[in-house]
Amino acid sequence: MKSNLFLRVIIVLLFLFGNISVQAAALLPDAAQKWADKNGRLLLETFREPDLSVRYAKLDELFIRFVDLDYVSQFVMGKYWRQMNSEQKETYRGIFKRYALATYKSFPLDFVNNLTYTVGDAIEENGFTIVSATVTVTLDANSGPQNFLLQFRLHNNKGVIQLVDIKFAESSLILSFRSKFYEQLAELEGEIEWFLEDFETTTYSLEQNNKRKLGLKE
Repeated sequence: MKSNLFLRVIIVLLFLFGNISVQAAALLPDAAQKWADKNGRLLLETFREPDLSVRYAKLDELFIRFVDLDYVSQFVMGKYWRQMNSEQKETYRGIFKRYALATYKSFPLDFVNNLTYTVGDAIEENGFTIVSATVTVTLDANSGPQNFLLQFRLHNNKGVIQLVDIKFAESSLILSFRSKFYEQLAELEGEIEWFLEDFETTTYSLEQNNKRKLGLKE
């Protein structure tokens, strides 16, 4: 339960910090704060859109713009990426994009009105920009405000800084995904085609659940 609540926070923060202009490569805390304040207000307005279909359409657009899905999808496959042929890579990337978009829709985001954040320092490290932030959020009525210390890893992708990872304590989001995928592939004896079939099934199931939530036909 706790991990699901944390993932909900991560989803919101991914949108808030995911897209910083390339001019901010040597980002200072003040510049990061101004960017987060401006775009954070815009994002929260989107979360409050009452029509779910409209809300998710706008959020999908932001997600694709803010996150380097090609980088993330390849990274989480790790050593198995080299074992995939070009057709399998193309199929996998398509499913991964659908999976990412379907995953965030499966969590309620009604807590966003209780979320505040303060951007800390930002440093350049091995070709990445690392932005630190303190997040305060009330996740449910039974608990008081909680603080999270997070790091956002961004890189320059064709002139735009996009998000590639979020780190909480010693836990990396993309390393967690890689561990999950490795475990699944090990159970399937490394068979890529079997993995892709299972991945498609999982993704399709998420998509259909989301359609039911929106009252759409399957």
